Amino acid sequence: MDSPRPVESIDRPKTVTEKDQQAQTEMIRRFLDQADSLAVLTGAGVSAESGIPTFRDAQTGLWAKYDPMELATPEAFARDPALVSRWYDERRRRCAECEPNPGHLALARLQDELEAAGKRFTLITQNVDRLHQRAGSRDPLELHGTFWIWRCTSCGEEREERAIPLPEYPPRCRCGGARRPGVVWFGEALSESVLAAARRAAEHCELFMSLGTSSLVEPAASLGRIASSAGAKTVEINPQETPLSSRVDISVRGATGEILPLILPAQG
Repeated sequence: MDSPRPVESIDRPKTVTEKDQQAQTEMIRRFLDQADSLAVLTGAGVSAESGIPTFRDAQTGLWAKYDPMELATPEAFARDPALVSRWYDERRRRCAECEPNPGHLALARLQDELEAAGKRFTLITQNVDRLHQRAGSRDPLELHGTFWIWRCTSCGEEREERAIPLPEYPPRCRCGGARRPGVVWFGEALSESVLAAARRAAEHCELFMSLGTSSLVEPAASLGRIASSAGAKTVEINPQETPLSSRVDISVRGATGEILPLILPAQG
C-alpha cells in the first residue's frame, strides 16, 4: 500500500451562514435518529481544540529548526533514534498536559447512547494522542497508530510507555532492542486490519461523519466517498471547507467541540 498522500482539491461550495447552521444541526439530529449504524472519522482539528498542535504546525523552541515530515520517517529513526525519540517524547508531554474537549466527550456520550439503543458505532481516528480514549470512547480504530505504544525494532514486542519523560532515548526492550513509537511514518503502510475495518465501517454505515479533518490525506480521505457511494448519509464538521465539502449531504463550518454537543439531545 502506498503511504498517505494528499488528494486533489475540487471546487468548493459557498460558505454557509450562521442561520443555515441551526437548520443543519437539526437535520443532522434527524439523521442520527434515523440511522442504525454510524461511522465517525476524526482528524487533527479535533485534537487541536484541546490545544494539541497539528502535525504540520510550526515547531517551537528547540524543535523549530526541524521539519516534522523529515523526523517522522524510518530513515530518520535509523540515522538518529535518540533525536526522533526525544521529539516524540516532547509531543507526548504536550499531549499529557491537555484534556479531552467537548467534541471528544460528545463522541463518547454518543457511543454510549447508540450502543445502548442497539445501534452500531465505529470511531475511526487519524490522531495518535488517545484523547478519545481518555474521554471514554471504546475501541477506536487508530489509522495512524499512537505514540503511547512503542514497538521493539528487534523482536517486535509492543508495550505502552506512560512515563514522561522516557527513561532513555530511545527506550529499550527487554531483549535489548531499541523501541520506536507505534505510529505510521511516512513511507510506511497503514495496518491492513485497521484499514480494512475502517473501510467496512464506511461501506456498511447508514450515517458517516467527518470531523475536524482536512480530507487531504489518503487513505482516510476516501472513507467519506466510500460511505456516500454505498448510500450512507454524510456529514462534515470542519472550520474550513475541504475537498469533501461539496460531496457530503451536510457540511457545517465550525469546531467539533462547539457543533457536536448541539446535535446531541439534552441530558436529563
